[in-house]
Amino acid sequence: MTAAALDLFLAQGFDETTVDQIAEAAGVARRTFFRHFKVKEDAIFPDHDAMLREIVAHLETASPLVPPLTAVTEAALMVVGTYAADPETSVKRYEVTRRVPSLREHEIAATSRYQRAFAAFLNERDGAGEPRRLRHEVIAAAAVTTHNHVLRAWLRGGGTGDVRARLSEALSGILEGLEPWLDDRDRPRDSEDDDVLVVVTRRGTPLWKIAQEIEAARG
Repeated sequence: MTAAALDLFLAQGFDETTVDQIAEAAGVARRTFFRHFKVKEDAIFPDHDAMLREIVAHLETASPLVPPLTAVTEAALMVVGTYAADPETSVKRYEVTRRVPSLREHEIAATSRYQRAFAAFLNERDGAGEPRRLRHEVIAAAAVTTHNHVLRAWLRGGGTGDVRARLSEALSGILEGLEPWLDDRDRPRDSEDDDVLVVVTRRGTPLWKIAQEIEAARG
C-alpha cells in the first residue's frame, strides 16, 4: 500500500488522492487500508513508533563499557538503516514530503522523538544535573541534525551509495569533537584529581550503577 500511495501522491498530488484510490491501486479493500493505517499520511512514513521502541531498547541495554556517544551513534545508524533498506521507496517519500509542508512537519515531529530519546539516555548514563543536561541536549541535537543532513543529501542524490557509512563518518567527526566536552576533559584539573577514590558496593551491582556511584563520589 505504501508503494501505491507514493505513486499516486507523486502523480496527482497528496490532497487530490483519496484513501479509496490508494486501496484500489494496492488491490485491497478500504477496510484493509484502515486496519494498517489511521490516515493516509501514515501510509507513506516508516513506522517511527516501532523504530523508537527499538532505539530505546538498544540504549537501555547498552553495555556500561560502551562509551555513551558510541551507543548514540549505533542508534542513529539503526534509524538511517530503515531508509537504506528500501532506497527507491525512501527517495519517493522524500519527494512527496518535499512537496507537502504538512508532511514535512509530520516527519520533523517524528524524528524529534529520537532526539529526546538520545538526551534521556545521556541523562541516565551521565547524570542529569545542570550543566550536563544542556550538554546532553546539544549532543542529542547534533546527532539528529547530522543524521538528517546526511540522509537528505543521500535522498537528493537518488539514494545511491552507502548512507550508513556516510553517516558513521559524519557522526564520528561531530561527536568525537564533543566527547571531551561531555567528559569534562577540557576542565582544568587540580590536585584533588590525583586523590585515591574508594567506592564500596554490593556484589553483583551492575557496572552502570557502579559508574554512577563513582561519578557521584567524585562530586
